Amino acid sequence: MSEENRENTASQLLPLDKAEKLMEEEEAVDRWVKEGEGVEEISARGLKDFGQVSFPEQTLVRIAKRDQMLDEGINPYPVELPITSSIKGIREKWAGKMEKGGKSGQNAAVAGRAVFIRNAGGLCFVELQDGEFNSLQIMISKKEVGAQSLSSFKQMADIGDFLFAEGEIVNSNTGELSIMAKNWKMASKALRPLPVMHKELTDEQRTRKPYVALIVSKEEKRTFEVRSKTLSSLRSRFAQRGYMEAETPLLQTIHGGASAKPFVTHMNALDMDLYLRIAPELFLKRLLVGGVEKVFEINRNFRNEGIDATHAPEFTALEAYQAFGTYKSMAELTEYLIKSAAKDVFGSETVTLKDGSEYSFAGEWKWMDLYSSLSEKLGEEITPQTPVEKLSKICDQLGLEKEAVTNHGKLVEQIWENFYTQDPSTLWEPTFVANFPTDTSPLTKSSPSRPGVTEKWDLYVRGFELATAYSELNDPVVQRKRLVEQARQASMGDEESMLVDEDFLEAMSYGMPPAGGMGMGIDRLLIAMTGLTIRDTITFPLVKPL
Repeated sequence: MSEENRENTASQLLPLDKAEKLMEEEEAVDRWVKEGEGVEEISARGLKDFGQVSFPEQTLVRIAKRDQMLDEGINPYPVELPITSSIKGIREKWAGKMEKGGKSGQNAAVAGRAVFIRNAGGLCFVELQDGEFNSLQIMISKKEVGAQSLSSFKQMADIGDFLFAEGEIVNSNTGELSIMAKNWKMASKALRPLPVMHKELTDEQRTRKPYVALIVSKEEKRTFEVRSKTLSSLRSRFAQRGYMEAETPLLQTIHGGASAKPFVTHMNALDMDLYLRIAPELFLKRLLVGGVEKVFEINRNFRNEGIDATHAPEFTALEAYQAFGTYKSMAELTEYLIKSAAKDVFGSETVTLKDGSEYSFAGEWKWMDLYSSLSEKLGEEITPQTPVEKLSKICDQLGLEKEAVTNHGKLVEQIWENFYTQDPSTLWEPTFVANFPTDTSPLTKSSPSRPGVTEKWDLYVRGFELATAYSELNDPVVQRKRLVEQARQASMGDEESMLVDEDFLEAMSYGMPPAGGMGMGIDRLLIAMTGLTIRDTITFPLVKPL
């Protein structure tokens, strides 16, 4: 039976049943080792006796080697190793500094993952690799370590194992920087073989086993590093501008702060339903009320919606608020943060995408008025006063499927998106699309000069929405009216509408300063800077179990 068929059969068992079966097989392997059976016999017996839920053949061989080491009094998972040097450090100091066959006269003790092993009789060559894909050759010879140690290495060591080696830094006869080992140890025995090094992984392998992808793929490791450096850049730039970082609840009694369908869970201790947050906005605004004038949060949000190249049910988001700011000041902040991240991570405001093309964040970013741009496409003027009936008719003419619960703002945005978001080239350059309808922006301050329009922008980069910002509504009376209208929409079946949060309204009634607020998806920022999909940017994306 193939490994794939065995895994499919095993996956049909309950998790505990499967784990117990595999544990029984591990115990059987240990027993067979003690009985003196050889590695090959053990793997064949395991496949025969445990059949469809057996470990793969190579794993059985490695389990047997582990048990043999333990029987010989060798710990394949030692607590501590006397490491003195890093692979990277040795390469930086000694690469190109010795002639072929040269000796440094200095000893070093290193550890790394074995990614290549070659047996040349009385001499074995091992390539150890660190987490940054720096590598160093280790030579294990009968002359230096003795016949027994060399024999043990040949029997016990496999590609994928973490190994420790201690010896003199030398240059091999072929000019390869190496350590001539005087001693070697198993640092961690790997029980499963690695995929072929440097061979492109399938999407299935990358998403289901990201830990394996990080071992063998420089691109996967680079994506992880880009994410880490981007987060560091954002936090550093906020600190430079005097912002404080907050942590607000992920479990909330009322879902709010954005229009989205929430995940619902139940808390047994209090016998009440809770929501995984869709946004931290209402809690961060409570901090504004409390006198925290510059605040930001980078954390996880959850939305029970679709999955595609730019949407994930669990994602990392940034929100920031500044007392006495506006949506204009938040535009300046957002542009500064993104340009700074590009420079901090890639060294330039122009980045190279996955397909090899370049994208520039440099220069002055464009602004576009939502109503004016929509009117231009339709060839007739659309205003905040345009009746719902007319907008509905336009949707029908364009063949757009309307939502069950709709209003002026939803129809305007739906028609606008039909013209501007279907083709990425339409909004390819960084563009602030501004001045949205009031009824789809319940937390946003209305424009003082344009009734029915709010001071809100959405930032589009490479054709998709990256960030949004408001001049934040801080009138408690108007805010209540907006939330009540949202709740009415929810009662009619709109699952994305917000509920009335009385505690938030009470907090606002103590006085919230005028403020600008901004939200941006971190995963989407990585998409913008790398050309990857959202699943590629998330280290552990949600995948349906097999």
